[in-house]
Amino acid sequence: MAVIRNRRFTAGTAGLGMAVLLLATAGCTPSPPPPSATATGSATTAPTGSGSATATATGSATESATGSASASPGTTTASPTGTGTLPPDSDETAAPQNGDRVISSKITHDWAVPSTTPFTTKHQNPVPLAPPPAEPLPTLYSIGAGQHPTDTPPYDQLSFRFNGAFPSYDISFVPELLADGSGLPIPMPGTGAILKVAFHGAQAHTSDGKASTIKTSPPQAIGYRALTSYAPAGDFEGVVSYGLGVGRPGTAAPQTKVRVYEVEKIEQGRHLYVVAIQLDASSWK
Repeated sequence: MAVIRNRRFTAGTAGLGMAVLLLATAGCTPSPPPPSATATGSATTAPTGSGSATATATGSATESATGSASASPGTTTASPTGTGTLPPDSDETAAPQNGDRVISSKITHDWAVPSTTPFTTKHQNPVPLAPPPAEPLPTLYSIGAGQHPTDTPPYDQLSFRFNGAFPSYDISFVPELLADGSGLPIPMPGTGAILKVAFHGAQAHTSDGKASTIKTSPPQAIGYRALTSYAPAGDFEGVVSYGLGVGRPGTAAPQTKVRVYEVEKIEQGRHLYVVAIQLDASSWK
């Protein structure tokens, strides 16, 4: 994997990353609740995640991670759970192993269109997260993709898996994808709209700047119905950015609803913090 000026790195691996939100079974043991955290967007969430991170959110919909939803004007609360209510997934990078489990899970932003009001979630992490030789910030470990055509609504998913902790992030539709630092446009042909996610307080490169930390990722031309492609937009000064190509030209892609899950889990013996971005595929069903 080539070193990129200004510490921009992309996933160099061509192997199809299949990463997942695992269903937690009754035998799973949730971690002790950490300090709470804050986010703004379409949901307000209760604390989960790393013991050193906190997040809060404000928005317009209410749904718990157990699947029950309650209406509340302007504010929603999603309760963390480790007991089997996440939708089935297909983006694991390898077959599950003994000891794999979901520690906690929650919806941070329920189905909505992050256009005029972007999704924003903040996590407070110590810097550095750990002393050297560990990386000082949450590091992007892998990217996974999966289709879920039989769910209600059907959706496509791109999941970002981090080591260390959950980063903060902003998600919104943008007219074009611009590279961090240079501001130059990044082509994303054949898409109806572009959804940008910017992870703050994160990195996708080693501390010496010589290698990417991303071990697996799918090809950028994904070719799903709602999620057609994705492209890196930067790994610069603690911000890791990606653009997601949504739908195809001439469709209702700009009105595509988005949902965001956070899952803390043990997968393949590794402690991971997963931010899963789900795109409503109803328009292309």
